[in-house]
Amino acid sequence: MVLLIAVALGLAGGLMRAKITKGQMRMIDMQHLWLVFVAYIPQFFAFYFTPTQKLIPNNWIPFLLVGSQIFLLLFVWTNRKVKGFRLLGLGLLCNFTAIVLNGGFMPIPPYAAQKLIPPDSNFVLEVGERVGLGKDILLLIEETNLWFLGDVLTLPAWMGYPLAFSFGDILISMGAFWLLWELGRPQENSKEASP
Repeated sequence: MVLLIAVALGLAGGLMRAKITKGQMRMIDMQHLWLVFVAYIPQFFAFYFTPTQKLIPNNWIPFLLVGSQIFLLLFVWTNRKVKGFRLLGLGLLCNFTAIVLNGGFMPIPPYAAQKLIPPDSNFVLEVGERVGLGKDILLLIEETNLWFLGDVLTLPAWMGYPLAFSFGDILISMGAFWLLWELGRPQENSKEASP
């Protein structure tokens, strides 16, 4: 959700920037885009595609999630000279570190996890267990390695959308916004190289 907001704002900002400067949206030459698709496929089947969510054993999830993150980090590394990618990569590295150091799941503390459950629900969260069919594992702060890199942030209640996210997610979103904002930058000359 945080990333989607950043993408929407970045695209809107890039379009407005291009319009104001009387230019057009630029294309960015990204290398090895296939790595993103390879990274997304296991996450899609493990976390988003209902028919397969329950079929994938919990003990497979750490391997799928860590492997997926490695492909994303490789993609970012190959495109590190493109504006926004270093910030995006720093966010991915933060998330990857939290996941690897906490058994292959993204740690979430009880106070953040509790905000994801509707008030009238009788769903009970157990410490040390995977939260639903997602990527999170419920851990006490004192039992979490680098707890501050986990899904410790939540959206304000007035937004009406329960969501927990990490500091890494914020950096990823800022990198994505910067990348899309740069698409509207006036082209100085045809031989311009990406910094």
